[in-house]
Amino acid sequence: MSCMQVVVSHLNLTLAMKPKAKILLAEDELNFGTVLESYLKLAQFEVIWCKHGKEAFSKLKKEHFDLCILDIMMPEMDGLTLAKEIKQFRADLPFIFLTAKSMKEDVLKGFKIGAEDYLTKPFDSEILIEKIKVILRKVGKNQLKTKAEYKIGKYKFNPSNRILKLGKEERRLSPKEAALLEELCICENGILSRSKTLQKIWGEDSYFTARSMDVYIAKLRKYLAEDEQIEILNIHGNGFEFKTS
Repeated sequence: MSCMQVVVSHLNLTLAMKPKAKILLAEDELNFGTVLESYLKLAQFEVIWCKHGKEAFSKLKKEHFDLCILDIMMPEMDGLTLAKEIKQFRADLPFIFLTAKSMKEDVLKGFKIGAEDYLTKPFDSEILIEKIKVILRKVGKNQLKTKAEYKIGKYKFNPSNRILKLGKEERRLSPKEAALLEELCICENGILSRSKTLQKIWGEDSYFTARSMDVYIAKLRKYLAEDEQIEILNIHGNGFEFKTS
């Protein structure tokens, strides 16, 4: 049974499910993309379908999405490269890979980049919907811990627009700086796990990403240096402690 036939065979999904997400679908196969877009919309998701990686990344920079579905093999920019760009631009955005291949190397590359899940064509489209719902529930639980604005000693930090304020002075942080500072805020006066944070923001825990994280920690210390009560302490073998008083 073809991938398109599998999708069509399950188009009786209940309409009772409430809208939960805006999904970016990057898929160059026109027939399959058309049916999958329709299926996701029937499941009451808002869907923006792009035919290649560059188009998808352009849309991502202009609009807010809750989840991405990325085909591996695409023209202009393949799915793996697109995922790396997504991680650089919005580290917290979850994504699922689709591919016609079942090669172990592709699966490993996808998870190392930070994929939430991976489906090999042809697949059962109801399983895709369930995977999306599980991922969004997990993201939703994480978002309950976040705030619209954090007070960090003398500073105020808005993670949405990535603005760190001290009085009338404002500094716009990079996506990774903002993501890391928010993780520190969530774990204020607790221990931020180095390994888990590397997986979440960088997509992998390796020597090189760990060194990159140290560079960003040093930058945040510099940005917060006007308040002597604020400390980001190294906890050997574990991560960091963020003390604000």
